[in-house]
Amino acid sequence: MSAAESHPYVISPGPHVRVEETTSRIMWWVNGSLAPATLWGVFVFGPNALAVVLAAIAGALAAEWFAARALKRRATLLDGSAFCTGLLLALTLPPAAPPWTAAVGAAFAILFGKMIFGGLGFNLFNPALIGRAFMLATFPVVMTSGWIAPRPWFAAPVDAITTATPLAAMREHGVAAAMQLAATGHASPWAGLALGFRPGSIGEVSVVAIALGAAALLFRRIITFTIPLSVFAGTAAVTAFSGAPGLHLLGGGLWLGAFFMATDYVTSPVTRNGKIVFGLLIGALTGVIRLYGGYPEGICYAILIANTLVPALNMWFRPRRTMLVGTPS
Repeated sequence: MSAAESHPYVISPGPHVRVEETTSRIMWWVNGSLAPATLWGVFVFGPNALAVVLAAIAGALAAEWFAARALKRRATLLDGSAFCTGLLLALTLPPAAPPWTAAVGAAFAILFGKMIFGGLGFNLFNPALIGRAFMLATFPVVMTSGWIAPRPWFAAPVDAITTATPLAAMREHGVAAAMQLAATGHASPWAGLALGFRPGSIGEVSVVAIALGAAALLFRRIITFTIPLSVFAGTAAVTAFSGAPGLHLLGGGLWLGAFFMATDYVTSPVTRNGKIVFGLLIGALTGVIRLYGGYPEGICYAILIANTLVPALNMWFRPRRTMLVGTPS
């Protein structure tokens, strides 16, 4: 009889819980699920949007390779994390942004949002949003005036004339102006908001495309509804009496942030109650920034602020063992 047969319970070093999903497989599933929003953004905004996406991905990969060489670490380009950071950053950028600024922002995201903390799994903040915050401070004109009107129908050419986003129009000129801008090429502004025929960031304009990608992640159980629904609830609660709660829920980058950035494993809580509070906080902060701040969009800074509270949320909502009376815990 062998040792394994005589001792069915084998004690070995952890981890003892293993799953089929690997970090690389999860990252590439996320990248693939972003394809609908990416392709739609490139279609409605034209070649420069594609150049921005490619430049951001190239900047992220180059920074990852450089950091690995400088720190004498194993190259991690194939795990998909740097690719994901570059792609997510690109989808939050104006379609008329110069591609080189996207490359610089993506490199900063990798170096100062990820590698400076020790690499994947150690970062406190979402790297893509660190890159976007850096670009808002470094290239403010590009980030606030690089919006162009999308093609209003399939046969129409891309309109290269700069314009405002619906949220910016609402802030400056009221709800009616925002709805008129959202209805570009459509009889209904809600069709423009849902389908993506409206000004905005490359990957945020089509709620339908984002939902298709999110559905794939939900089906694979890579993410759950807990954080996204909490984000929507927090935003709805704060903007309920703003006169345009529907515009706040469908406009801007709320859906992209709720499904693809707030749900990041590393920078979100691990417990269900922690996730609920985390999502509600992000949604509420987004609404507060949009209504009372100096910036028409708020999801980027809302997620970054909430990221700082993740260690505390994990501690406050950590599981506790039940101790029976008279027995040791």
